[in-house]
Amino acid sequence: MSQPTTSEIPRGEGTEVAKRTKAERIPALDFTKGSLVLIMVLYHWLNYFIGPQGFFYVYLRFLPPSFIFITGFLISHVYLQADKITDARIPRRLVIRGLKILTIFFVLNELISLVIPGAGNGKSFGESFSASALTSVYITGNSTGGKLAAFTILVPIAYLLILSAGLLVLCRVYRYIFHVASIVSLLSIFVLGLNGDKNGILELLTVGLLGVSVGHISIQKVNVVLRHPLTLFFVYLCYLVTITVWDVPYPLQVIGVCLTLAVIYWLGTISGDSGAIPRSVILLGKYSLLGYIGQIAILQLGRRGLRHVNLGPWELCMTLFGAAALTMMAIEATDRARAKARIVNAVYTAVFN
Repeated sequence: MSQPTTSEIPRGEGTEVAKRTKAERIPALDFTKGSLVLIMVLYHWLNYFIGPQGFFYVYLRFLPPSFIFITGFLISHVYLQADKITDARIPRRLVIRGLKILTIFFVLNELISLVIPGAGNGKSFGESFSASALTSVYITGNSTGGKLAAFTILVPIAYLLILSAGLLVLCRVYRYIFHVASIVSLLSIFVLGLNGDKNGILELLTVGLLGVSVGHISIQKVNVVLRHPLTLFFVYLCYLVTITVWDVPYPLQVIGVCLTLAVIYWLGTISGDSGAIPRSVILLGKYSLLGYIGQIAILQLGRRGLRHVNLGPWELCMTLFGAAALTMMAIEATDRARAKARIVNAVYTAVFN
């Protein structure tokens, strides 16, 4: 595979990078992002229709960190090239995108608390939270009394974008500043662990920084490694056996993120972009943030609409495939609407660009 310029970070297609020619994209990376959204459909379907507890969640523990890892990888791959590091517009662009994602997170949770009965106890998202709860959502990521907010992965992704803006400026002086930041973050997690403490947002942010560091590796070198798929699958099988026995401590979670993304990316390279299903998954990857938000809304509506219905195994399976299909159809409709209606494209760009 030749070295094209990669796609945008996972917030949709409306970035300046996405305005380049379609041939410049790397379809396997979009395939990877789209696959993550579909696996997230499975994750939330299990949560809503089966239950929040179960052994199967061990094998899905890689999922939230994978979103922020690939965000970091694409930040590095798009913005840390030698001809872009000195561009003063890029840090500002990253900060704006980070702030937009934080705004999207707040607005979505505000809507949930106001629209869904009981979600906010009659209060808005901001009003329903104490100082300790806000600290949990925005600083520690540790929830001891149940899930406090939806779309929580957006918070560390936004922080990664904003932090990367500052590190990008320092990168002009010291090329490996992201590697240093990754090491410092890992050491901080280790020290917290020695004291029996945990910071979920720091752990996710560290995975994102590791993604930025890995993103220094060229796509050609990544493809060379993936020329040995049997070795990759053997190592992945060893990982699955290990987490089955030991659960998923943080170091294994990081390893699982790298291995799982490598497997999905490899599948993307062999599937190409000519078939109907690969094309749909790739398109979903281009609108990964919208797909992420949309699939949660679809599953929430489905669960509430069917809460009084006794679903058998077959009906449960239909709800899963229906949610995945509706998510992909919504993205197809959005893509067509953007192409045909200037106002739709303008609104989408203003929100997700």
